[in-house]
Amino acid sequence: MLLIQTNRDTLLKPLQTVTGIVERRQTLPILSNVLIRQNEEKTTFLATDLEIQIKTEITKEKLNQENFSLTVSAKKLQDILRSLDASAEVSLIRKEDHLQVKSSKSAFNLQILPAEDFPEIAEQNDAITSLTLKQKELKKLLHHVQFSVAQQDIRYYLNGLLLLAENDQLIGVGTDGHRLAYIAMTLQQKVIKQEVILPRKTVFELSKLLIDSDDPIQIDYLQNKIRFSFSDITVISKIIDGKFPDYNRVIPVKNKKIFDINRITFLQALQRVSILSNQSDKFRGVRLIISKDNISITCKNNEQEDAQEELLIQYDDESIDISLNINYLMDLLNNVSSETVQCAFEDANSSVLITIPEDKNFKYIVMPMRI
Repeated sequence: MLLIQTNRDTLLKPLQTVTGIVERRQTLPILSNVLIRQNEEKTTFLATDLEIQIKTEITKEKLNQENFSLTVSAKKLQDILRSLDASAEVSLIRKEDHLQVKSSKSAFNLQILPAEDFPEIAEQNDAITSLTLKQKELKKLLHHVQFSVAQQDIRYYLNGLLLLAENDQLIGVGTDGHRLAYIAMTLQQKVIKQEVILPRKTVFELSKLLIDSDDPIQIDYLQNKIRFSFSDITVISKIIDGKFPDYNRVIPVKNKKIFDINRITFLQALQRVSILSNQSDKFRGVRLIISKDNISITCKNNEQEDAQEELLIQYDDESIDISLNINYLMDLLNNVSSETVQCAFEDANSSVLITIPEDKNFKYIVMPMRI
């Protein structure tokens, strides 16, 4: 039975939207599949890993075929469609327990599994709190903090990003216990306080799906879940159950030794000296010696090799000799777009506060290390 006949991109675009969360190897085979469902009004593509679910839809007018529902390997179908010409006409034909993907003289027969066995995350309509903002605003918030989120930390609550809505502010915080990124933005509405920890995977999928536009995105805080609705996409995610650390206690307030530095110049200097750092070490150190109108940047490795750079800065305060994780510095400089950054110190044993001069709502804190 012919299910769909359309051009390649009509199928590939929604498929690519949902397949980012699909793992090829699953303990439950059906989780490797995408659920495709068509009714009188629209065609829906849905994927889940039981923690996060992404759904997108296209209008029925573009397809104009029979109603159906089935699940098929998401990655295989995506790879097949990608291999075809962009202008190719594609037919999806159901043959008992297989789906045939046919285009010109090419034909691929994929195994299908029953749609009723697909473990959808139930959608809830009763949101505790809802708020609306621009897609580009949420994309910016996630982009400025997601690189600080921990990976596979035993402190499970660090493996996610704090998303706090309170009054007219939306705050994002990410930390791995050694560095912390904080950003706040003003909402056009006031909301009751809601605080959730978004799983790392959810954060990165949202960052990929959001676009730099004024188009709206609605965030619904649900019971033990959170929902993001934008364009023709709905993302539902479970949240991490735990108490996020009090980030206000980490943000330094006594860092009075300050200088501004060109972001690109600083980044390029760090990239050059990092060539002679210990590449195999998870925590690669860089030594910064800040003195009058000068910063010296040094890296050493276990082979007794070293690299040094000196940069001119405007600084007329007490000298500081401090060691920091060079990856943490480069992560920041690669993920912000400002022309300059501002570095503020208290002493060699205290955390460094790095901010963006034209954006006081962003803060980045790095703890010193001993090397």
